[in-house]
Amino acid sequence: MSTSRTHACAIVAAGLTLFSMNPAAQQSSPQPAAERRASPHPPAPKGPALGVPASAEEIAAMDISVGPDGAGLPPGSGTPKQGAAVYAAKCIVCHGPEGANGVNDRLVGGQGTLTGATPVKTIGSYWPYATTVFDYVRRAMPYPAPHSLSDAEAYAVTAYLLQLNGIIGADDVMDATSLPKVKMPNHGGFVSATGPGR
Repeated sequence: MSTSRTHACAIVAAGLTLFSMNPAAQQSSPQPAAERRASPHPPAPKGPALGVPASAEEIAAMDISVGPDGAGLPPGSGTPKQGAAVYAAKCIVCHGPEGANGVNDRLVGGQGTLTGATPVKTIGSYWPYATTVFDYVRRAMPYPAPHSLSDAEAYAVTAYLLQLNGIIGADDVMDATSLPKVKMPNHGGFVSATGPGR
C-alpha cells in the first residue's frame, strides 16, 4: 500500500472512530414528532428574527402616499406667497432663484419643448399631476432633511412652484380640495401602462 493511501485510510478510520464515540450520531432515527411537540423549548424561528411587528398607528404615521386623484392629501393649505418664503429659506440653495439655474433639477419652464430635440423636463412641462408635486415635496424635500416640511409648508411650496410655471394664479390657495383639480400642461402626455379601460 502506498504512503498516501495509508494516510487516507488512517484519516477515514479516525473519523469513523470519532463518529462512533458521538452519542448523538448513534441515534438510529430522528426524534419522534410527539416528543418534539412536547419539548419545553419552541422551535427556533426561521430567518434572522429581526425587528418587531409594526402597530397600526406606526404604519399610519409612515403611510404618507398621495394618489393622483388626491387620495391621502392631509389637512392644511398654502398660497404661492407663503411658498415663496419657504422656498427662499429651504429650496433656493439647490434649485436656484425662482426654480431655475440652481445646482440641482430645474423646476420651472420648458413648456412646449418635450417634442423637440432638447426637451426640458420640469414640473411645469412634464409632470402630469399637481398632487404628485405635493407628494414629492413633502416626502423628499428639502435635501438633506426630507419630510421635515409641515403639511402647510408643502402645500405652500407646491402652490409657489405651480404659480411660477403659470399653472395657477398668485392668489390661489392649494389644499386637499383645490390641488387635485389643477390641470397640468402635460396631463395628456401620458398613457396608462395597463391599456385603455383597465
